Amino acid sequence: MPTSIRLAPETEQRLDHLASHTGRSKAYYLREIIEQGIGHLEDYYLAADVRERVRKGQEAVHSAADVRKDLGLDD
Repeated sequence: MPTSIRLAPETEQRLDHLASHTGRSKAYYLREIIEQGIGHLEDYYLAADVRERVRKGQEAVHSAADVRKDLGLDD
């Protein structure tokens, strides 16, 4: 399914420059940017969601000492 986005003129110019100097298409670079960047965004936003649940007391929190003890790592 096609997706369209609007880029700032400076970003569009940078993308044009990159594509013209490397012989690859702008679509190629946009796919690369999205595929490489989505993991970072998922990490950030999902972690922020967990952080908010912890702040509200809706998520269990365990100390490192308790985890080591439960796993038998302090023996």
